[in-house]
Amino acid sequence: MTAVVSLENVTFAYGEQPAVRDVSLTVDQGDFLGLIGPNGSGKTTLLHLMLGLHSPDSGSIELFGEPASAFSEGERIGYVSQQATSRGGTMPVTVREVVTMGRFAHAGHSRLTEADHDIVTDALETVGITALADRQVTQLSGGQRQRAFIARALASEADLLALDEPTVGVDAESRDEFYQLLDSLNDSGITIILIEHDIGVVTDRANRIACLNTELYHHGDTESFVESDALTEAYGTTGHVVEHHH
Repeated sequence: MTAVVSLENVTFAYGEQPAVRDVSLTVDQGDFLGLIGPNGSGKTTLLHLMLGLHSPDSGSIELFGEPASAFSEGERIGYVSQQATSRGGTMPVTVREVVTMGRFAHAGHSRLTEADHDIVTDALETVGITALADRQVTQLSGGQRQRAFIARALASEADLLALDEPTVGVDAESRDEFYQLLDSLNDSGITIILIEHDIGVVTDRANRIACLNTELYHHGDTESFVESDALTEAYGTTGHVVEHHH
């Protein structure tokens, strides 16, 4: 099994305040990892560390077998941040243009080929937004915008999809469809790391769970997480946990 991300004894602080302390975990190829924990528990910081966007104060991080800070094949990673649903930006670009950006890393300085455009068309179709291809990104709903960013990652032939609370502000029906899309992408071999506050969604979808509150309280398969006390330990007895019911 090939490790996509590997952390060993990773600590990171903002000033004097540790955000992540002594975390070790591995994300293997094909995993669907749910990253959960209370607000302010360091989830987004940990994700940024995994992607090489922060450098740890101590410990080591590898991304696809290379030091994360030196990793240069950005096209292998699709990252959708919390702001993706809420900020369409003001740039007058169409959905197809956004998705086409995913091919630029492969094309380099040469022009995009017909094969590149076919990959863009396939990506639009996979996420179900072919009909929106010529629409301005600023005109999309939050859920549609998420799909556009995932299509861009697919167009870049990403091996890892990292999503930080991707369904904030998205209606329930669109959210369910979105998670079905993630399931099918994971089934096709794409590794997924998902931060999600709805623990029910995570336990339904993810095959591995990391439960964090500065320190790691659990990292393992979903079944062992459900049977463990990690949730109570990480959230505290007064912690509010969002449950998800079908």
